Amino acid sequence: ILKEGKVAFGTCICSFSPNLVELAGYCGFDFCRIDNEHAWRQDNMLEHMMRAGVIGDIVPLVRIDKDNPYLIRKVLEIGAGGIIIPDIENSEEVKRIVNAAKFPPYGIRGYSSLCFSGGYGTKGGKDWIKWSNEETLVGVMIEDPEAVENINSIMSVEGLDFVLFGPSDYSISIGFPAPKKNDPKVQDAIKRTIESANKHRKYVMIGVGSPWDEEAKKYINLGCKMIEIGHDYSVLGQIWRKILKEIKEK
Repeated sequence: ILKEGKVAFGTCICSFSPNLVELAGYCGFDFCRIDNEHAWRQDNMLEHMMRAGVIGDIVPLVRIDKDNPYLIRKVLEIGAGGIIIPDIENSEEVKRIVNAAKFPPYGIRGYSSLCFSGGYGTKGGKDWIKWSNEETLVGVMIEDPEAVENINSIMSVEGLDFVLFGPSDYSISIGFPAPKKNDPKVQDAIKRTIESANKHRKYVMIGVGSPWDEEAKKYINLGCKMIEIGHDYSVLGQIWRKILKEIKEK
């Protein structure tokens, strides 16, 4: 989808439910971001979510903690279609992430196909290495002014595929007491990020909220190629509140 210049649509799963990963795929989403930065799951549920991605024909992108190269390898081994690393400030950090995510000659990821991604040894060898290096996505988050100042050097790193702009953290980092996505300063940073991505043939991902269609159209028109439509908590919460309000009023 991305290579064809089209827009990929996704959502975020915070609840660690494999069923919702499947459902997102059945609904037609191209990807889902599974959040393991603010969530705290240290069990095998993430592996089940990867299997659900295969069943639902949806690409799972996993956000994991910064500065842990072993998590990058492990997440890719259990079947993630890509990784997202938060709180990036400069190109050196991005190079280390790419290094951990790619097999030689592009990185130093250790080899073992005895995992879900490698078909437990049935898909190993040069074809699987080539596929892993070419098809799994490497993404980082742009969340503060230093990252925006370094955006061109960040985007120039070979092996980086996309960035996820985090307007909430960016808003707070520039002094707002709470997220303020539509402030001109935040919007300018988003536009600057998109311009750099286009220059370096990378992609920008951004989350949109209600009104969903208007927000999505706005950022697609700006040049975002990966649109994340809410997350399970926000979508369900909004629908529940709306339904309950309508029932009580009647």
